[in-house]
Amino acid sequence: MEVQKVTLTEKAAAIIRQLKSEHGDLMFHQSGGCCDGSAPMCYTLGELRIGENDVHLGNIEGCPFYMSGFQYEYWKHTQLIIDISEGRGASFSLEIPLGLRFVTKSRVFSDAELLELGLLKAV
Repeated sequence: MEVQKVTLTEKAAAIIRQLKSEHGDLMFHQSGGCCDGSAPMCYTLGELRIGENDVHLGNIEGCPFYMSGFQYEYWKHTQLIIDISEGRGASFSLEIPLGLRFVTKSRVFSDAELLELGLLKAV
């Protein structure tokens, strides 16, 4: 089974499906401190310009998920788990008008997962 760098909870998946039905195709970018701190930001696909240093971590509910390469260097040993929380964030992310905000939780990859990702050398 392929190691996923980003995944999500069922509650977050349900909100993404709702937002997709209202806004069409979506994309995510893990914020690096602007606006709502370090929060996953949800945009309509193409609304945020992806740079050559951004890293595509995978897709959640069919939506591409990116993070800056600089920030990825700090997070590459962890799996991002996208969840949803009540409360208005201070950003332009599409879920904010619903009184919700996406949040990032994480867990450190196991040694076996790090090996599969090429982040740990076998001895």
